[in-house]
Amino acid sequence: MGVFEDKQKGFMELIRRMKSYYEAVGVMYWDLRTGAPKKGVPTRSEAIGLLSTEAFKMSISEEMAGYLAFFEEEENAKQSDPITKKLVEECRKQYDRSVKIPSDRYKEYVVLTSQAESAWEEAKHADDYGKFSPYLEKIIAFTREFVEIWGYDAHPYDSLLDQYEPGMTVAKLDEVFGSLREKLVPLVHAVQNAEHKPQTDFLYKSYPIDDQKVFNRYILNQLGYDFEAGRVDETEHPFATGLNLGDVRITTHYKEHHFADALFSTIHECGHALYEQNISPELDGTLLCSGTSMGIHESQSRFWENMIGRSRPFWDRYYADLQKQFPEQLAGISEEAFYLAMNEAKPSLIRTESDELTYNLHIMIRYELEKDIIGGKVTVDELPALWNAKYEEYLGVTPPNNTLGILQDVHWAGGSFGYFPSYALGNMYAAQFERTLRKEIPNLDEHVRGGDFRPIKAWLTEKIYRHGGLKTPYELITGVTGEELNPDYLAQYLTKKYKDAYQLA
Repeated sequence: MGVFEDKQKGFMELIRRMKSYYEAVGVMYWDLRTGAPKKGVPTRSEAIGLLSTEAFKMSISEEMAGYLAFFEEEENAKQSDPITKKLVEECRKQYDRSVKIPSDRYKEYVVLTSQAESAWEEAKHADDYGKFSPYLEKIIAFTREFVEIWGYDAHPYDSLLDQYEPGMTVAKLDEVFGSLREKLVPLVHAVQNAEHKPQTDFLYKSYPIDDQKVFNRYILNQLGYDFEAGRVDETEHPFATGLNLGDVRITTHYKEHHFADALFSTIHECGHALYEQNISPELDGTLLCSGTSMGIHESQSRFWENMIGRSRPFWDRYYADLQKQFPEQLAGISEEAFYLAMNEAKPSLIRTESDELTYNLHIMIRYELEKDIIGGKVTVDELPALWNAKYEEYLGVTPPNNTLGILQDVHWAGGSFGYFPSYALGNMYAAQFERTLRKEIPNLDEHVRGGDFRPIKAWLTEKIYRHGGLKTPYELITGVTGEELNPDYLAQYLTKKYKDAYQLA
């Protein structure tokens, strides 16, 4: 074996060791969120912190530095295959960021966020912001500390955005958000003033949770979720986690008197899982065996949840099945009435329950607060009041308590500042991908109406899924659609859909 081959083998072994630690942490994190005993949380959090720190140390080790230096040499770079090149690029980016963070500080931060997520859950149930705010204050302090260590050009928040959506900046985000807001706000007002309103009372009858579980699993099977490579569990805040190609888990949250909430959150997480279950096998065991960015990942969950799951063709196929599962609750409710109810648009308090039209306003609120949090313009104690004020300003509703307000999302407990914009970016990416998909599969609706999602899944696998982290968001969106991110497609999609649903001129 030559020097190059020997180095490549050693580099890949180091990557696999790191990936194994991440997988172990992922399983423990999943367990924390799906039923681990409360008394075990402190010790489990310490274990997560220890293992995460070991992986962190590998990413900034002298061994890693040696491999990066070797493969970055011009002659060795020429010999490297695309996977090795991309791994070197990603590891270099992580190394340059992480080497500046002391290992003990990193471990302290990981332990803190593990504990904070459990504290957040207790605070949410108790409607007691004070139970969570001390953790949030420490997390924000850590985040600001790390941002200053990493450095930034224009805005400190740029450093956080880049972790979730490489290349994204506050300047770019302000531009696309501004363009989208300009087009959607008049539509939101028109819908609110529309004469025709959907009937929705039947959605809030009693839908036994066991029956919901049966129907949700049926839909997951129909969409192509591989139960031999995944499982479905319950949690307070639904999520998906890809441990490896053969283990991609999703969670959901059932409510007896709001069955649509669990159904669409299940389809949403299924979209994430379909992405990770269909990455190319050659990337398994590497750091590239994941979505390329949070925005692209979210484009898939929103595509399946909204553009497929809330579409007329989808319910042409599955409404009769739903009625069989819930005959009393849906007695006398037509398919059209059900479709319109599924696509009701009105201001709401809860982001995860909001409609496609107003959803982006929820994201804009969080984005603007996060910019001020990281910029040091607001304090933790001021956040609940600021949150409520923005909801009144943007959506015309005021949270009656913190459970329905600032405590509704888990993201800040996990330290995920910079993550929320990915949701709105995902909507934009999804609309742009969907436009190209319809051009290349003109009979798309017929496939959905027939319950045949194989052509759609095959197209997405070829264009997006199989590449994992090999391509950047920019390379994917331009490669698939022929242009950069364009918010106009989301505006066009929503305008067409809601003008039709609400019979607007």
